[in-house]
Amino acid sequence: MDVSIIYVNWNSVDYIRESIQSVYEHATGQFRCEIIVVDNASPTGNVAALKDEFPEITLIKSAKNLGFAGANNLGYKSSSGKILLFLNPDTKLVNAAIDAMARNLRALPDGGIMGCRLLNSDLSLQTACVQTFPTILNQVLDNDYLRERWPNSPLWGIRPLYADDGKPAKVEVVSGACLMIKREAFEKASFFSEDYFMYAEDLDLCYKVVQAGFSNYYTGQGTVIHYGGKSSEPESATMMKWRAIPRFCDKNRGRLYGAAFRVAMAGTAVVRLALLKTISLFGKGSAERTELNSAFAKWRTILNVLLTQTTPS
Repeated sequence: MDVSIIYVNWNSVDYIRESIQSVYEHATGQFRCEIIVVDNASPTGNVAALKDEFPEITLIKSAKNLGFAGANNLGYKSSSGKILLFLNPDTKLVNAAIDAMARNLRALPDGGIMGCRLLNSDLSLQTACVQTFPTILNQVLDNDYLRERWPNSPLWGIRPLYADDGKPAKVEVVSGACLMIKREAFEKASFFSEDYFMYAEDLDLCYKVVQAGFSNYYTGQGTVIHYGGKSSEPESATMMKWRAIPRFCDKNRGRLYGAAFRVAMAGTAVVRLALLKTISLFGKGSAERTELNSAFAKWRTILNVLLTQTTPS
């Protein structure tokens, strides 16, 4: 088998159905693919319908919610592909992205991981499809204005998204929404780390793959729509993300750096909350007020998480 495509389902059957259909729609026959769906103890019990619609897929039902990392590792155990593609349920192929990624990854002797262009539901570019490993500096300065004003800055690592030479480009991090990896690299990196229930497991895997002697790449030849955030509520997602990122720093940069990261980001959250509150005092339209309230709620949640997670867990 050439490529094993692994999905993790948690109340996302309708999205997975559309995603699988897009895989078949854009299959060229260049690579033999198998599809594995791991149901992560979803409360809705309609996952069996996928097997009725797509009898050729492998359906694995976990008795408990293993988290994103654990469920993907479970799917890997039933796979046979020389290349693995971890694909979120809320994705839809726009072109023959799997072929493009696999072809480029296979041609790179040092290639470990390959990512592709991700689009939002409105077809705008999702710049988070490639990232840099989180540091105090790039996380303190991270905001849409700076990223749009200086997209070529090494702080963000998104320069390859705007290159038009068609060649794969080295990147630090590929989004776990659509992450292709050689089986050899996945095994040498000791799989997804189950220290993370959800979020940052892609950061960690990309880091371990580099430590194992491989390189991570991005190609703009493949395009996938990533609807995003369909398995968790915004507040819950923010909480899990900001528990996970400091844990990544603790694990890979040391506890002292992790502690400094928490302090720096807590300070950043206080400053942003103050700025948002000040801006909200001036007359704004209803749409702008909604956006400000959403940003305020996000940063308040981040601050609460950081203040209650003072030590590694």
